[in-house]
Amino acid sequence: MAARSMEELVSLCKRRGFIFPGSELYGGLQGTYDYGPLGVELKNNLKAAWWRSNVYERDDIEGLDAAILTHRLVLRHSGHESTFSDPMVDCRNCKSRWRADHIAGRCPRCGSSDLTEPRPFNLMFKTTVGPVADEESFAYLRPETAQGIFINFKNVLDATSRRLPFGIAQIGKAFRNEITPRNFIFRVRELEQMEIEFFVLPGEDEVWHRRWVGERLRWWQAQGLAADNLVAQPQSTADLAHYSKATVDLLYRFPHGLEELEGIANRTDFDLGSHSRFQAELSLTARVLPNEDSTARLAVQDLASGQWAVPFVIEPSAGVDRGVLALLTEAYAQEQLPGGQQRTVLRLRPHLAPIKLAVIPLARNRPELVDRARAVCADLRALGLGRVQLEDGGNIGKAYRRHDEIGTPYCVTIDFDTLGIGDQPELKDTVTVRDRDTMEQVRIPLSELASWLPGRFAAPRLPDPEQVSG
Repeated sequence: MAARSMEELVSLCKRRGFIFPGSELYGGLQGTYDYGPLGVELKNNLKAAWWRSNVYERDDIEGLDAAILTHRLVLRHSGHESTFSDPMVDCRNCKSRWRADHIAGRCPRCGSSDLTEPRPFNLMFKTTVGPVADEESFAYLRPETAQGIFINFKNVLDATSRRLPFGIAQIGKAFRNEITPRNFIFRVRELEQMEIEFFVLPGEDEVWHRRWVGERLRWWQAQGLAADNLVAQPQSTADLAHYSKATVDLLYRFPHGLEELEGIANRTDFDLGSHSRFQAELSLTARVLPNEDSTARLAVQDLASGQWAVPFVIEPSAGVDRGVLALLTEAYAQEQLPGGQQRTVLRLRPHLAPIKLAVIPLARNRPELVDRARAVCADLRALGLGRVQLEDGGNIGKAYRRHDEIGTPYCVTIDFDTLGIGDQPELKDTVTVRDRDTMEQVRIPLSELASWLPGRFAAPRLPDPEQVSG
């Protein structure tokens, strides 16, 4: 059973070191969170799985890591300066501030209906570049990773000689000055995105849009999200962004309700076209005679016909933080065990688990067991599976419960039989491997452990399209 309340997840994340409130030592900074020792592993594993699936396992996508500081003209001509805003109201009674479309006419803090009229509030963070703070020296922290891809379109095209259709993938931070951050890491001011801009010929965009919706649904299922908890919902015309011809939101059943996990938008040629038109204006202003493609600087040329075309763009854009929250929600379970005991377990897919293996000496006060466990750890780390942890905290039962709760798929126990000094000398150089989900234990020779483990941590293949619901 998935987590039923956000409080369960927040408690687990703080207690076990997944996620901490940002700047907590000084009272916190609303809308920011710090990923702890386990959280950073889960987050990195999710990003690695996304990158592997979209860049390493495909022939039509290149990677990029663009700058966070963004020239103001980029975001002026992308439309962000004029449209990237939310409606804001103030409560005249308690002086609190709210996003107008998220409240029902009354202040959530004091209940007053004495609210100001809604007014647009631009969500972009502005900063200055250089020693002088004036209107000529400011820039923005990027509100999305997409524009860094668009303004590098020609660079990537020239460097790789790609032909349509092809995509550019990027994972990176974005910053949005949310009026009311809420629901833990679901809506924050500093976020991370996994985003693809997939460039296609005009006229082929609708087919590719449908294809990417199915692809992204299948991928999230492969990461462990249940099909019943995922819904593909087209946006209404009134809700579409200024650049979008059509957008499908992939919604997930979070503890606070059914909300967006990822959006797949058909951005048409809006962005490349806007930046191309501005570049053409610059050329004319500088009295440079336009060449044949100057008005389509961010365009591709058909080698057969010689015609230039500004590509249409399909954009699958997912929030890393929302992905982490969805994975924690789906994996969380509380189970009753024989004897009336209860355990909390995170059934994360092994390729996503923060700790892949815990090596546990049966008794920490026996140096020979600890030394052997340390040597086994070193051998397992050499396999490159991910983080392998030496767990020498004492009680074996408590160690199992802790690793169940943080999602460790397997625990490897070093006991006296491993050393050949136990009741069964024939078990020398064998270890006990415990499965997190079934709690079953098997005895495996150390010499076979290296071949037994690796395949169990591979990311599963995507389900067939026919199995995707929604």
